[in-house]
Amino acid sequence: MSESAILSPSNRQIYIMEASCPHLGADLSHAEIEECETGVVAVCPWHRYDFDLRTGKSETGLKACTYSVEVRLDPKDGLEKVFMEAPEGGSDWRVVELRPVSEEFADPPPPVSANISSPEDSQSQPHELQEEEPVVPETNAPTTLMQWAVLILNTPNPMLKVERTRHAVHLFRTGKLVSIGHKSPNAPKPPDVPSREASFSKNTVDPAKVKSRKNRAVMLHALANIEQWAIDLAWDIMARFGPSHPNLPPAFFSDFTKMALDESKHFSLLTSRLAAISPSTPYGSMPVHASLWESATVTSKSLRSRLAIIHLVHEARGLDVNPATIERFRKAGDTDTVKIMEVIHADEVTHVTSGHRWFTWVCAEVGTSDPISAFREEVKKGWRGDVKGPFNVEDREKAGLTPQFYEGLRGEMGLVNVDRSKDGEGAEHRAERSTNGLASVQVEYDGQR
Repeated sequence: MSESAILSPSNRQIYIMEASCPHLGADLSHAEIEECETGVVAVCPWHRYDFDLRTGKSETGLKACTYSVEVRLDPKDGLEKVFMEAPEGGSDWRVVELRPVSEEFADPPPPVSANISSPEDSQSQPHELQEEEPVVPETNAPTTLMQWAVLILNTPNPMLKVERTRHAVHLFRTGKLVSIGHKSPNAPKPPDVPSREASFSKNTVDPAKVKSRKNRAVMLHALANIEQWAIDLAWDIMARFGPSHPNLPPAFFSDFTKMALDESKHFSLLTSRLAAISPSTPYGSMPVHASLWESATVTSKSLRSRLAIIHLVHEARGLDVNPATIERFRKAGDTDTVKIMEVIHADEVTHVTSGHRWFTWVCAEVGTSDPISAFREEVKKGWRGDVKGPFNVEDREKAGLTPQFYEGLRGEMGLVNVDRSKDGEGAEHRAERSTNGLASVQVEYDGQR
């Protein structure tokens, strides 16, 4: 269920209305709120359709779903709580969570001097000072969401990638783009691997210990690297699969532009915090890895596979490990990082929710009535080894992942055959693998491997 709670500026009244415009499915969560003689209306940013927040009616004849809501004292504990009308069509539903959403970005860290070298590798350099490139290119500026997606994927500077993401999402939400562009025969093709600056080399960072100041910096750097890849993954799923799935509704692009914006926010918060606690090791000065993009390469031919592996395995695993990571920072006395990680974790629940929503949608489009079996099939083909716990059952369930999805699940990607040795024991022969259980995929960085 997708609704938005809107607080009227005049009378502090709370309204609840569906978050998708009934015209073409545009995201109404950032609609303009206007007061008129008949009441308060939400104005869709795409085509300026207005909807009365009390009745859902529009002058165009369309009608959005609205729900009765009131704030009253709960007799059980004497606290003020929000009570909303149950949607029609059954009682098998519940409000999973009601929380404020932080959209605050951190200020970018100061520019990095080119003479700071990595403590792990004296040959590795962070991103250097360069002539500033504009957020909007001076020539051939993008006019569609697909063009912005490919431009951002081809943007090597991570700070510029963040700024371009913020700008593109703003244009999309406010209806200032010509179109999404995924139905155009001239839609640009995304790169096989997003651009990275020459200073970033593929390497594995071990974030096992975060108690000391130095190791907290290592952990923050590793987390920021994951978020940079996550920005690209959100844009890539739109640019790669939008043109091949022209029936994808606008709500799909609303969900994944939100995801791209969230990941950009996370990256900005983490890199700013890294600069604050360890100025000598700015982002780009430590080894990084590309394991997320290895999975993107494995799933590059199938939207269903991409949603299953990236959003319902990788991101769901984040829900499992984030609480322990937060607790480590808390024990280290790093309350500022704890606050950042709590924002990230809450956002990631919504990302897994989106993955589940669109995985289910793709299954329905091809006539698959059992998304659980379809998911387990995709993991079997696109993952190697067990989907390991312990699982954060509560937050997985908030996102729609019941234990039937993931319990006792094992991937068999790369399994070639099973030989029988003389003593009768089976020996599995597997394809070349990387240390994280994924097929080995070469990722190039400006000509370096």
